[in-house]
Amino acid sequence: MSVVVRREGAADVTAIHELNVVAFDGRDEEADLVDALRDAGDLVLSLVAVDGTRLVGHVAFSRITIETGSGPEGGIALAPVGVLPPRQGFGIGRRLIETGLDELRRQGESVVVVVGNPAYYTRFGFSTELGEDYPCVYSGSSYMALHLSTSEHVPAGAVRYPDAFGLVS
Repeated sequence: MSVVVRREGAADVTAIHELNVVAFDGRDEEADLVDALRDAGDLVLSLVAVDGTRLVGHVAFSRITIETGSGPEGGIALAPVGVLPPRQGFGIGRRLIETGLDELRRQGESVVVVVGNPAYYTRFGFSTELGEDYPCVYSGSSYMALHLSTSEHVPAGAVRYPDAFGLVS
């Protein structure tokens, strides 16, 4: 498998939308979410996995607001991550997420939150216990957080997601 992970380009937008529809069982919600995040300027990092000329995976990282005692600070939400069904189980999602988290560390981001299967996301260091420090409308047993920074100051507080997340049920 010669899969390359890179930042999305303008020519990838339609293929990303189509991939997310297929990856999420024909649902438009996740694909529309990515488009809305991009249109609103909330998409911080969007990576694609490409095999030859075919896009086989995508991950989006968007800006969230963390309401701390000293005022709002920025954080990141991981969502969605999609891989074409025939290519699932071959590590493409893992590569997308790991590449994204590494890039976010380089950019100086400190906190990432995600809603998903704890059995999957804990392998990247996400924790449901840490998620409790970031309450939001998605809080619960599938809500997790990850600290990217080892600095003494990592913000904590209630999380506000971009409005585009209202598109996903």
